Amino acid sequence: AKRRNVDLMSTTDHDSIDCQERAMALAGRYGISYITGVELNVTFRYPGSKPVSLDFLGYRYDIGNQELKDKLQLMREHREDRARQILEKLNTEFDKENRGRFTEEDIKKIEDSVDGAFGRPHIANYLVEKGIVRNKQEAFDKYLVKCDVPKYPS
Repeated sequence: AKRRNVDLMSTTDHDSIDCQERAMALAGRYGISYITGVELNVTFRYPGSKPVSLDFLGYRYDIGNQELKDKLQLMREHREDRARQILEKLNTEFDKENRGRFTEEDIKKIEDSVDGAFGRPHIANYLVEKGIVRNKQEAFDKYLVKCDVPKYPS
């Protein structure tokens, strides 16, 4: 950022503020002003229509806010549970296709590849890596849309 003459920046991650202290310190070291940031998924439910899901960026919050940290931790835990439920649904699909199932070792490899929130894009990458699909779009089209689990509890 410094080489590109950036003088103000923010870093956001889904449901996580874990990097904020380090990012603030690094920005300060290079004379860059820093704004705290987080990315949250927000679902609007309108009566009589499908829910609308949006990614919402939040800025300038107190990184020491324990209530925020606790809520983000609950969201990450749900995301991890959701990913495991999706993997179980994928195993059901793989059984129908007489294909090998995801093992605990596979799940561990996916988890180890994640820096932050575990979600469907990481599963899609693994499906490509294993040669089950040609690309991420095929992973979503063939498996991840039909094996979906709601993002957050109602």
